[in-house]
Amino acid sequence: MATTTIGFTAIAVLLTGYLVLESRDFGIGALLPVLGRGDRERRLMADAAGPVWDGNEFWLVAAAAAMLTAFPHWYASFLSGFYPLLFPLLAALVARTAALARRRGGDGRRARAWDWCTAAASAAAAFLWGAVLANLVRGVPLDADFERTGSAWGLLNGYALLGGLTTLLLCCSCGAAFLHLTTGGGTAERARALARRLGAAAALPALAFLLWTQLSYGDGATLTLTIIAAAALLAAPALDRADRARAALAARAAAIGLASAVLFCALWPDLLPSTGDAANSLTRENAAATGKTLGITAWAALAALPLLLAHQAWTYRVLRSRPRAA
Repeated sequence: MATTTIGFTAIAVLLTGYLVLESRDFGIGALLPVLGRGDRERRLMADAAGPVWDGNEFWLVAAAAAMLTAFPHWYASFLSGFYPLLFPLLAALVARTAALARRRGGDGRRARAWDWCTAAASAAAAFLWGAVLANLVRGVPLDADFERTGSAWGLLNGYALLGGLTTLLLCCSCGAAFLHLTTGGGTAERARALARRLGAAAALPALAFLLWTQLSYGDGATLTLTIIAAAALLAAPALDRADRARAALAARAAAIGLASAVLFCALWPDLLPSTGDAANSLTRENAAATGKTLGITAWAALAALPLLLAHQAWTYRVLRSRPRAA
């Protein structure tokens, strides 16, 4: 296997892992002032994510580091060309972190205000991730120096907006399903009812997004993944109706992971397609680092993945006990 393929696969796995793990936390944050009745319930909802939520950001940092060292031209063009989406995304991630930290020291109206800040930042981050990945697959107009041309409004195209809506609804669905399993009392019952509604609501835009991706950018490999992802999307509401909450949550997580895999498979072997002159597209050949650097980065990333997975599993096992509402 070529080192470019190994490097790209490692980046795709790291970003997919981040999206799967962070999806429920984005959902919990977005639903914080919606499901919680009173400060105590909202505090328990925030605690349901546990101390692991900020640890999930390491997957994102590792993916960015791998992109920088393995494909420096991709990293540069991606950050500079997508800054109208990436800057508010970074601001949303920072705002969510600050709001969750500040609400622990507040009460009453102050805590309520921080809850709404958490909800807005979480929803914005979930939506923007979908828009970023959709634009990555769709491509942007690039010049001969691999810099984006044209208006930033071009990033808010129909495909990107549908991708953002899909990730937002899927994350909220995951968050509600997780709260159903990890809280109790009225919070759990409300989360159960909302998870069922969101599971059905998320299926339609997600299926439309997968179909659009397959028809416009897919091939035989993505078709298989698309079918499996669609099956997971449709299975989640069915499992909800059968009161198989854990299986339904697993189906939601699988749908997010498989949808991410579809996007990365549809993107490869390009790294950033040019919607203008195809000769200006960033590919695995013209975006890669030198052979030695690429080889070291690719194999180091692959070696680190099992350790990262083992640490994540251990953390979740240690923190598997959650406080429950009365």
